[in-house]
Amino acid sequence: MQVEDTGLPGLKVLTPARFGDARGFFSESWNKRRMQEAGIDLDFVQDNHSVSAETGTLRGLHFQSPPHAQDKLVRCGQGALFDVAVDIRKGSPAYGQWFGIELSAENGKQLLVPKGFLHGFITRAPGTEVVYKCTDYYAPDCDGAVAWDSCGIDWGFDGSPVLSGKDAAAPALADFDSPFVWEG
Repeated sequence: MQVEDTGLPGLKVLTPARFGDARGFFSESWNKRRMQEAGIDLDFVQDNHSVSAETGTLRGLHFQSPPHAQDKLVRCGQGALFDVAVDIRKGSPAYGQWFGIELSAENGKQLLVPKGFLHGFITRAPGTEVVYKCTDYYAPDCDGAVAWDSCGIDWGFDGSPVLSGKDAAAPALADFDSPFVWEG
């Protein structure tokens, strides 16, 4: 497993090894022992799987606040997406900064998004499947969102994205009071 820092504290790109032949490939997408050896010690309790029918479907920017904040390990099972995380930890030297990466079924890359980050993605192919692990259970009272177009993100998409009602009505980052604090 290759682990790369992104320049935003705690946000990492993980690329599992793939072993392929004429049938396809095998990959170990998560191994707790190997991750602990790399300094990543997380206990995942929930796996989520979403399918977006159309290219240009944008989901985000989402977070789950304390006491049910979540670390997420995000990967693409089918298709392709541009995955984004934005640091929203008050006092962080990277507050408001974003990082984006292409995740696809082909490249096998994963994004490890720690607590205190917004998370979102836009699909690059129809039928894109996103699979992610979470360190806490979904709690509707802790669910939140920030407007996808308020953080200066270059989504690499021309046109109007397909949005949910929740995402279309989310407040701008400038109007958002983050529940997260940088613990540096």
